[in-house]
Formats: sequence, structure tokens, C-alpha cells
Amino acid sequence: MKRFAGWTLAAPATALVLVFLVLPVLATIWTTFATPAGPFATYISFFGSGFRRTVLFRTIEISLTTTAIALVIGFLTAYVVSRSPGWLKSILIVAAVFPLLTGVVVRSFAWLIILGKNGILNSTLINLGLISEPFSMLYTQGAVVVAMVYLFVPLMILTLVGVLESIPDDLIQASASLGATPVSTFMQVTLPLAVPGLIVGAVLVFTGSFTSYATPQLLGGEQVMMMGTLMYQQAMVTFDWVAASTIAAVMVVITIAIVLVMTRVARRLNPMAV
Repeated sequence: MKRFAGWTLAAPATALVLVFLVLPVLATIWTTFATPAGPFATYISFFGSGFRRTVLFRTIEISLTTTAIALVIGFLTAYVVSRSPGWLKSILIVAAVFPLLTGVVVRSFAWLIILGKNGILNSTLINLGLISEPFSMLYTQGAVVVAMVYLFVPLMILTLVGVLESIPDDLIQASASLGATPVSTFMQVTLPLAVPGLIVGAVLVFTGSFTSYATPQLLGGEQVMMMGTLMYQQAMVTFDWVAASTIAAVMVVITIAIVLVMTRVARRLNPMAV
């Protein structure tokens, strides 16, 4: 009866997920196979295009780079926050969450002001005498990565703070009392226990970066086109909905594959993590 009651309570939420999430995704994928040219014609056309392959590989590269940088910055920041006193911890968490109070487009426009030829960064470097003329930093892969890291590091910090706080201090002290160095304690105690948070944070950052549209469009433009901007172009500019659905299906499959790989890595690092 208890199990039946649990399924009954979960039924409305499950139905909403199926109707508004699962079925639209399945319908989108189905349109890519129901074409007169054959079930796999759209995918053959996609992977047969050098331009689209370049966009796909660029998107994966930028997403993985963003995830790796966000992991390092987020983990170090979360470690400091988790070891801070109560009053300071609250201030640091508020400071980490504060960027999330503004929209993605607003934060991306802020980087336009910072990285532009007449922007804050170029003006500062010129005033310091480090450069004689402004650099062209916008519409580059580096600009997109920097903005992506800024967008998603707060999510990584929030994910890791709770995990690091849950690690008992007794384990750290026991490791030190047994003669382990701080580095050994970090590698053999802290890091394995933080694996669940690292995986969740990495998945959030990767999926957010991989499917991002506004930031690559504003800071990358046509020169650094990603899958999200390519899909928008196919759907809203050329009105090729089948091609846009194919891009969406490829993104779904790659996202699921990356999540499975991250989960496998988590099991190897810590069998109890997942």
C-alpha cells in the first residue's frame, strides 16, 4: 500500500514530465527519421557537412574546456567557503549567488563592455602601458569560454559547498594524525568524498554550455558558431525545421553520452559516489 501510495503521489508530476518534456523530445527526434529520403538521410547530411562537423567539435571543445575550468575554480572556491566561519560563509555564498540574480543576456552584454576594443580591459592595458593598441578579444573562442565560465561557476560552487560541508572534520584530522600530508589527505580523503558534487556540477556546467545560445551568439557571432546558434539559424532564419530537429537530436544524444561517461568516471574514483 505504501508503494502504491508513493506512485499515486508521483503520478501527476510524472505525467507533466511525460507530456511537456519527454513527448516533445521524442516527437522532435521522430521528425528526423520520417523523411522521404530515408530514416538516416538527415544524419548523413549533417555529418557529411564539414561546416556542421566543425561547429559540433567546437561546441564540444568549448563545453569541455568550460567544465574543466569551472571545476577547478568552483572546487577551490567552494573549499574555502566550506571552511570559513559562519558569518563569513554567508557573505561568500551571497557573493557567489549574486550573479545569478541577473539574466544571461545581461551578463553576456557585460562581457561585451569588458572585452570590446574600447572596453574596460583594453582601456586598462593601454593606460598601464602594457599594449599600444587595443586587442580584438570579441568574437573569439576565448571570449566565449571566459563568459561561459563566469555564467556557470556559481552553479558549481553551490553544488560543491554542500558536499564539502558534509565531509566530517574527524576524517581530515584522522588522516593528519596518521602521518598523511595535506596533499595526500586531499587526494585520498577530500577529493573522493567530493566526487558526487563534482559530477553533478560538471553535468550542470557541460549541459548548460553545450546548449547555450545567447552567450555564443553575442560573444562569438558567426566566427565562433555553436550548436545552439546553428539550430536557431536553421529553425528561424532558413526555416529548415528538419535540420534543426536533427541538430537537437544530436545534442540530446551527445549530452546523454557525456553524462554516462562522467558517471562511469565517478564510479572509478569512488564506487560509493553513485
